[in-house]
Amino acid sequence: MFQLKGKLIVKNDEQVITEKFKKREFVIEDNSSQYPQVISFQLVQDRCSLLDAYNVGDEVNVDFNLRGREWVDPKNGVTKYFNSLEAWKLEGGATAAPAKIPEASTVSDADDLPF
Repeated sequence: MFQLKGKLIVKNDEQVITEKFKKREFVIEDNSSQYPQVISFQLVQDRCSLLDAYNVGDEVNVDFNLRGREWVDPKNGVTKYFNSLEAWKLEGGATAAPAKIPEASTVSDADDLPF
């Protein structure tokens, strides 16, 4: 497990890759060293909604795992290796509450929202 704090600079929409897999990518800027770094993360499956609570420009703390995988190109047999930073928890600045995975809710007949 790793943790990084930075400013949210890119917030992409959720992508449905297959009927069983979805992901959402975002980028934070880390200014903790002499040279700022822009770092791309992904949220997967039910964690995609964690990003909904944040806006571009917000300071966020990201808890993430480093993932790696091997892939062999079926056309030429060349092996390639891929890494990803898979976020599993987001928290805002000192005053913001942590984002949580939303629970299913029901809408009652008393709701009179126009949408």
